[in-house]
Amino acid sequence: MSIFDVQPVNRFAGSSAAIRRPKEIAHFSYDDDHVFRLDDSSLRYYYPPSMGADLSKGYESFKKLDDTADDHLDSLLKTILESEKETGSKCEADFITWRGMMTKIMATPFDNFNGFEMNATFFQGTIFIEENHEYKLAQWQMQKSQPPRRGGPSQDLMSFWGYKFETISLLPDTWDATSREYIESREDEIVNNHAQYCSVVRTGIGKSRLVIGGEVDAVWDKKPENKDEPINWVELKTSEEIYSDRDMQKFERKLLKFWIQSFLLGVPKIIVGFRNRNGILQRLEELETRDIPINVKKRGMRSWDGNLCINFTASFLEWLKQTIQSDGVWRIRRKEKSPVIEVFKLEDSGYGSILSPEFVQWRNQFS
Repeated sequence: MSIFDVQPVNRFAGSSAAIRRPKEIAHFSYDDDHVFRLDDSSLRYYYPPSMGADLSKGYESFKKLDDTADDHLDSLLKTILESEKETGSKCEADFITWRGMMTKIMATPFDNFNGFEMNATFFQGTIFIEENHEYKLAQWQMQKSQPPRRGGPSQDLMSFWGYKFETISLLPDTWDATSREYIESREDEIVNNHAQYCSVVRTGIGKSRLVIGGEVDAVWDKKPENKDEPINWVELKTSEEIYSDRDMQKFERKLLKFWIQSFLLGVPKIIVGFRNRNGILQRLEELETRDIPINVKKRGMRSWDGNLCINFTASFLEWLKQTIQSDGVWRIRRKEKSPVIEVFKLEDSGYGSILSPEFVQWRNQFS
């Protein structure tokens, strides 16, 4: 077993390591039945919702995705495969993974309460990382078993509030091509979280090259025709209204995840819908992703530091490249409140279920 020390975190302080601006190199969609499509059919456009909207409305008719199945990296790898066929060049990277995995890693210095378990394999110079699905399901069960605070909403209802906020904030086309009737009736739309638009970006942290896939909620205006231009993505979040200093501390901790998720995919703007304790939308706040770490520092609570997160991630990825240098299945694990990340081998050969046979065959043929 190999060990990477998280503590003391102040050794990662200082000016941030080099960062490569995320650039979209491919994309795919899941349709309303969550069927994979190699297109942008699920791309959505932002248009502000009405204040006072009841985010609980339609909870009974929620078409909720059953995501208990283990999808591995299949959709991401299929998209990369098709992109390589189209461009005729291999997608070179030190790491290929979902954004969720990088978010957990990057938040590690300041998230002492949540552990993680990931599976990884090494193939043709790249480390592929996915979540350990059994661990994920166990965490879900644990969360569901937690009783809500007295008089408070359930976890399922609060999760619905987030999807409802997205539904009343999105359009299927640009606002000028969408009818006024549709815009004003969004509160009556059935909430369905099957459809997703997923962006695949090339980025870099320190000396490590990364290809990351992740869902984006909407585009502010429209995607530019020039693929080298940045895209005005929008991330949508909900949070309880801030009534006290304690509420501000809780919100600031949320901002860590908000910032990392948007930072990794190159999303420049986050729109937070603040609701009261009964799920009524009170106000909107637009946050520029790049300014969030600066504003957290200005508030003086210093609950986290963005540069430290970047430096920690750069150091950890460099160490991981030296640790995982052969095939087989590896486990990357951090136990709750643990001061270390552990890496050890589960299987001596092969790629487990991390890489699809289709992708392996293509890459071997392509080489």
